[in-house]
Amino acid sequence: MENHPKTSVNYSVVFDFEKKIDSDSFAQWMTENWTHSFVYSIVYLIVIFSGKVYMQKRPRYELRTALAIWSAILAVFSLMGAIRTWPEFLHSIRHHGIEYSVCVPSYYYDKVFGFWAILFTLSKVYELGDTMFIILRKQQLIFLHWYHHFATLMYAWYSYTEYPAPARWFIVMNYTVHAFMYTYYALKAMKFNIPRWVNIIITSMQLTQMIIACAINIWIYNIKKRGKFCHQSDGNIRIALTMYLSYFILFGHFFYTTYMVKKQSRSPKKIQ
Repeated sequence: MENHPKTSVNYSVVFDFEKKIDSDSFAQWMTENWTHSFVYSIVYLIVIFSGKVYMQKRPRYELRTALAIWSAILAVFSLMGAIRTWPEFLHSIRHHGIEYSVCVPSYYYDKVFGFWAILFTLSKVYELGDTMFIILRKQQLIFLHWYHHFATLMYAWYSYTEYPAPARWFIVMNYTVHAFMYTYYALKAMKFNIPRWVNIIITSMQLTQMIIACAINIWIYNIKKRGKFCHQSDGNIRIALTMYLSYFILFGHFFYTTYMVKKQSRSPKKIQ
């Protein structure tokens, strides 16, 4: 990494477990073991699709309480991650500029952000469990769901080994969106009557996240093309852009077919 100014965030509280984190040791472990994500992903795909076959002739499980607890855990975790990473994110932009925030991975040396970046990376394994509720409750398993889970896991583990600067943006956005999303899932599992517009807003947030991620990767490509420093490898740019673009297309298709086509199809009935 080139010699650039590092962020220095004045947190009101820094927890002991955040102070004790050793990002260098974890980075070394990830460098040696990031390919485990391939194993986890393969096992994940085998389990969910064999699970679908297993459940075909069996009654569905309700699992509302378990789903509510599961989603609540992820909601609280994501909310904490968002709360703890936003200060460094805003500080880097306010004091050094947007280009700094996407090109200089100073977050890596920040104890608080560094800790939650590690948990973010590891949490992508835990989140694979979401799909088991879909399988056991015999709900529709769409391509977007399982593709998004295993692709994000592999990219997050692969990327941590080089701590790309735009991960600052990706982590903050993901924590924030997931805080809303898993809160929605938890409340829905507890049978709260959630208005349809809430779901539309959450999906819109996901789409916005993909648009911003794609724009950042294109911007970084142009910055590097001009010969300027930006800490993200060309290979990572290609992988990230491909992944986020595919997410945008899939989420866009989901938004259109779920909220627009169905709305249009209901219109004639309302007229009659």
